[in-house]
Amino acid sequence: MNFESVTQIKVGLCFGEDTVPVARLAKRDHKIYFEYDPSFIDQELGISPVKCPLRPGVQSFDPFLFEGLPGVFNDNLPDGWGRLLLDRKMQSLGVMPDQISPLDRLAYVGHTGMGALVYEPDHTEEIVGESINLDTLATHAEQVLVGEASDVLQELLMLNGSSAGARPKAMIGVHQNRQDIVHGTHQLPADYQPWLVKFSNVNDGLDAGAIEYVYALMAVDAGLEMEETMLFPAQKGAGYFATRRFDRRDGMRLHSHTACGLLHSDFRTPSLDYEDLIALTMILTKDIREAEKMYRLAVLNVLSHNRDDHAKNFSFLMDRTGEWKLSPAYDLTFSSGPRGEQSTMVMGQGKNPSISDLVKLGLEAKLLKQTINDILEQTKAALTKWRTLAKEHDVSQTNIDLIAGKITAADA
Repeated sequence: MNFESVTQIKVGLCFGEDTVPVARLAKRDHKIYFEYDPSFIDQELGISPVKCPLRPGVQSFDPFLFEGLPGVFNDNLPDGWGRLLLDRKMQSLGVMPDQISPLDRLAYVGHTGMGALVYEPDHTEEIVGESINLDTLATHAEQVLVGEASDVLQELLMLNGSSAGARPKAMIGVHQNRQDIVHGTHQLPADYQPWLVKFSNVNDGLDAGAIEYVYALMAVDAGLEMEETMLFPAQKGAGYFATRRFDRRDGMRLHSHTACGLLHSDFRTPSLDYEDLIALTMILTKDIREAEKMYRLAVLNVLSHNRDDHAKNFSFLMDRTGEWKLSPAYDLTFSSGPRGEQSTMVMGQGKNPSISDLVKLGLEAKLLKQTINDILEQTKAALTKWRTLAKEHDVSQTNIDLIAGKITAADA
């Protein structure tokens, strides 16, 4: 892989086989400019209606937020693990991270990103149908994290796509038998589905995957919509958490956009309230049922002590007709959050949002009092299964006790 710096990027939208031109991004004097293609404006498919409405002319944004990128395209840039991989690879070629612009990074996303947006030039490399071993990938990821790997960077980079978050992860294809696994960033062979698998980072315990899997089981029991999840067996630890990708459906792509990108909200600086997210849901979907889904997610996050509920952990999906829906829930697990607070507040409360705060949130969202009570009770009942499910899936006793105490405290 050779580094080719780019000054322009063509953006397209690909729901299936055909790609339609969306916009052009250009860099000049360290600033990024953005302009919709006139033909795309005529289609009235608002890919980012809050901050990037469809209108002619050149636009630019705050250079200190997303390095000047519009949020809708910044959503496609990997952060954490994916950024580390590209930076390490570029350093091996003698290119320092500060020499890599956001447009360069989009070129290394190309056609492999989350959602339906694609970018040209495309500097990705394609591997189709090649079998992979999860234990081997986990070992390679560990080597990268401790700075001991160079020859495995390219494979891990190709497997990353544009997945976000700090934990190492890979885009994979999983056979219908749920055993055979191949590279999953490009076109998959027949009978394979697109999935994402996570590995532990240096701060995780060996049961991190099992904890997230149990949280997924409890979330479904609490009435949340989630894609299918699995806990793949591992040589070391309780297993690898994996989930089917929600941005791919029946061989088609869906446009995916985070609350972070929609609102131009810096997810590293907690500033949102679930009241904002429910309002955003109504603006996009115009459907109280989708708002109820967001409320249900707020209840689960608060009562399960998932305090890493930042703006990138809420996404919306748009199909080719322009219809928006809240995405299935994802990244649900036990976490302490910034300074021990919820990353997203509940009616202004971040430190210890209470049941009464959740009730106020539901009433503010115009939900029926009975609906609010039913959601609270269903979620509490689902979380009572923590100890049993955690023990079944080999979560350590220390973490079982710790998390049980936090769940009980949140319910008080």
